[in-house]
Amino acid sequence: MSLTRGWPHHLRRAASIMLWVILLLAIAAAINVLGIHLAGGIEGWRQWLADHAGHFLVWRLLLYAGTAWGWIWMRRRVLAREPGARQRLLRAEIAAVVAVATLEISQMTGG
Repeated sequence: MSLTRGWPHHLRRAASIMLWVILLLAIAAAINVLGIHLAGGIEGWRQWLADHAGHFLVWRLLLYAGTAWGWIWMRRRVLAREPGARQRLLRAEIAAVVAVATLEISQMTGG
């Protein structure tokens, strides 16, 4: 028997998303702890991250490209089904571009 069985759909969905976010954060924390251990300490881990910054940039660019491709695919479907959604999608696109630009500028400036 599921703990969320009697919950409304939107609450079950929110709980599911929350659990996935917690799981991903726990995995990220575990990877960092393991990296610090394998690198011999925090300074070694920071040096390893700095040495491989180019690889991480390529990874992020590929991730952004894949996300953009998925967004374009989804955008076409949404606009075909709901033509009035253009403004909402445009606001989401602007917010996403601002967020990514802010993250990347923060990475470049070391902030």
